[in-house]
Amino acid sequence: MLRDRLRSLLDFALRISTQMYVAIGVLVSLTVAALAVSWLSFNSIEGTQDRVNEESLPRIVTAFRVTELSGQLVAAAPRLTVAATPQELDAVSAEIVETQDEFRGELELLEQQDIDAALFVAIRSRARQLESNIAQIEVEMPTSFALAVEIEALRVQLAEISQKLDDILLPALDEQLFYQMTGYRQIGEPPVPRERHFTEAQIIRYRHLLALQTDTAIATQLLSSAFSVSNAALIEPLQESFESVTDRIEISAAAIGLIAQRGYLVSVLTELFELGVGTDSGFALITRQLELGERQRELLAQNRVQAAELASGVQELISNAQSDADEATSASSDAIGTSRILLLVIAGISVVVGLSIILGFVSRVLLRRLNQLSNRMRRMADGDLEDEVVISGRDEVSEMADALEIFRRHALEVQRLNLVEKLAEELGEKNNQLEQVLDELHRAQDQIVMREKLAALGEVTAGVAHEIRNPLNFVKNFSEVSAELIEELEEVLEEAEGELTDEQRELIGDIAADLTENLERIRSHGDRANRIVHDMLTMSRETGEWRLADINGLLEEHTRLAFHSARAVDPDFQLNLEFELDPEVGELDVLPQDLGRVFINMVGNSCHATDEKRKRLASAGEEHSYMPTVRTSSRRTAESIEIKIRDNGDGIPPDVVDKIFNPFFTTKPTDQGTGLGLAITNDIVREHGGTIAVDTAPGEFTEMTITLPLQRAEASAEEQPEQEPDDEPEEEPSSEA
Repeated sequence: MLRDRLRSLLDFALRISTQMYVAIGVLVSLTVAALAVSWLSFNSIEGTQDRVNEESLPRIVTAFRVTELSGQLVAAAPRLTVAATPQELDAVSAEIVETQDEFRGELELLEQQDIDAALFVAIRSRARQLESNIAQIEVEMPTSFALAVEIEALRVQLAEISQKLDDILLPALDEQLFYQMTGYRQIGEPPVPRERHFTEAQIIRYRHLLALQTDTAIATQLLSSAFSVSNAALIEPLQESFESVTDRIEISAAAIGLIAQRGYLVSVLTELFELGVGTDSGFALITRQLELGERQRELLAQNRVQAAELASGVQELISNAQSDADEATSASSDAIGTSRILLLVIAGISVVVGLSIILGFVSRVLLRRLNQLSNRMRRMADGDLEDEVVISGRDEVSEMADALEIFRRHALEVQRLNLVEKLAEELGEKNNQLEQVLDELHRAQDQIVMREKLAALGEVTAGVAHEIRNPLNFVKNFSEVSAELIEELEEVLEEAEGELTDEQRELIGDIAADLTENLERIRSHGDRANRIVHDMLTMSRETGEWRLADINGLLEEHTRLAFHSARAVDPDFQLNLEFELDPEVGELDVLPQDLGRVFINMVGNSCHATDEKRKRLASAGEEHSYMPTVRTSSRRTAESIEIKIRDNGDGIPPDVVDKIFNPFFTTKPTDQGTGLGLAITNDIVREHGGTIAVDTAPGEFTEMTITLPLQRAEASAEEQPEQEPDDEPEEEPSSEA
C-alpha cells in the first residue's frame, strides 16, 4: 500500500507537467515581483505626469493660444484701415469679432488656472487696451468712408468748375484780343475806329482777363494739390495760398467790367471759393481725413506695443509653467531610475532561473525525446508506416508515442481504403472529360451540318431562281405578244365592220377586253414573281465593294428616295419627314449600295404603315387628327453608330415581331410584298457586323434601331466572287407567233 503510494508520487514527480508547473511557478513569482515594482514606479510617474498634463501643459497651451490670437488681432487691425468698401469692412469686422470671442475665451481659461494674479491682471489690461484700439478703428472707419466719398465728390466738382472757367475765360480772352487788334466786336458789324479799340483801357481789360484766367487755374491747381498731400501740416500753406489767389480773382473779376456770361462766371467763381473756404471746404475735409489716418496709424502702433507687452507677460507665464514641468520631470526621472535598478535585479534572477530550466530540463530531457518522436512522425508522413513506434519512459512523451503507434496502425488501414477511392475518383474524372469531349463533338457536328445546309440552300436558291426566271421571261414576252395580237384583231374587226352583226361585234369586243385584262394580270403576277426571284438571287450573292461612305448623307438620300417612290405610286400619299442627324457620325467602311437598300426597305415599310393608318382613319372620319411622320436619327457612341427609323403607324402585333425577319413572311397583301425585304435587310446588317433591334407599341409607333460597329470585322477567309446567273431566256419567242 505504501509502496504503491510512493510509486504514484514518484510517477507524478517524473511527469513533464509537474516539472513544468514548478518552473512556471518560479517564473510567475519573479514576474509578479517585477510587476509590483513596475506598478509602484508607474504610480509615481503617473502622479507626476498628471500634474504636468493637468496644470503645466494646459497653462502653456493656453498661453501660446493667447499669444497667437493677440497676434491675429494685431494683424487684422491694418486690414480695417485698408478696407475699400463697407462690405469689405463688415467682412473683416466679422472675422475680428470671431477672433475676439475666442481670445476672451482663452483669457477666461487662463484666469481659471493657478497663475500669478498680478501677472494675469497685466495681461488682461493689455488685452482690453488692444480690443479698445480695434473698436475705435472700427468706429472711425465709417467716417473715413464718408470723407472719402465727399472728397471724391469735391474732386469731380473741382474738375467741372475748372472746365466751366476755361469755357468762359478762354473765349473772352480771344474775343478781347481780336477786338483790340482789329476793332471787330461781332462778325457782320463794321469795325470801330482805332482810337476806340486800341486804347489803354482795352489793354488793361485784356490784362485783367488774362490774370483772372491764370489765377483761377492756380486756385484749382492748389485744390488739386491738396488731394495728393499725405501730411496734414502741409494743408494750411496751400489753404493760405488759395485765399490769397481768391483775393486777386475778386479784384480781376471786378475790373474786367461787362463780358459775355458774366453772371454765369460769378456763380462759377462762387462755387470755386466755396470749395476752398469754410468748414466743409476741400481743405477742411482733406485735413480731417489726414488727421483720421494719422490717428489710426497711432492706434496700430499702440496695438503692436500692447501685443509685444502681452507676449512678454505670456512668456513669463510660460517660463513659470516650464519650471513646474521641469520639477515634475526630475521627480519622474528619479522614480524611473530606482525602478530600473530593481527590474534589472529581478530580470537577472529570471534569466538565471530560465537558463537553468532550459539547459537542465528542456534541452536534456524534453527536447531530445520530442525530437525522437518528431523524427518518427516525419517518417510516417513520408509513408513509412511499417516500423513500430517505441519511446521509453513514463511521462507524457511516452503516452504520445503510444497514441502515435495506434495512429500508425489505423493509417495503414486508411491507406488501403484511400487507394481504392483515389482510383474511383480518377475513373470518374476521365468519364466526365469524355462526356465533355462528346458534347463538343456533337456541337461541332451540328454546326458543320447547319453550314452545309445553308450552303446547299444558297446553291439551290440560285439554281431555282435562275431556272424560274427563264419561264417567267417567256410568260412576259408571250403576254406582250398576245396583247399586240389582240390589238391587231381589233384593227381587223374595225376593217370588217360591215360584215359582222352588232351582236357579233359586241361579243368579240367583250372577249378581246377579257383577254386584255387577263394578259395584264398575267404580266402583273409575272413581274411580282420576277421580283421574288431577283430578291432570292440578291440573298445568295454579295453586291458592291467596301468603301468609306458618309452615313448621314446615305441615310438622308435613301430616306428621301423611299419617300418619293411611295409618292410616285400613290399621289394622295402624305408624310412628314424629320431628321435628327449627329454631325459627329462621319464616315464608315461599308457597302454603300447594300446599306442604302437597308434604309430604303425600312423607310418604305414605315411609309406603308403610316399610309395604311391614314387610310383607316380617313375611312372613320378622323383623318385630320393624324399626320403621318417618319423620323430618322443617327448617333455616334464610343464603339458604334446607332441609326433609328421611327414611324407613328399602327405598330407591329406582339405575335408578329419575332417573325418579321423570316424569309417570305409579310403582312402586306399578296400583290404588294414578297416577304424578302426585311430578311435581306437583316442579312446586310449582319454582314456589316451590326444588329437590328425592334421597339414597337401596337397602334402607336414602330422604331427600328440599326447598330453598326466603328471597326468592321475582317473576313476569316478570302471570299470568292460568285458567278452572276444568266438572266437571259434560253429562247426568245417570235413576235409573229
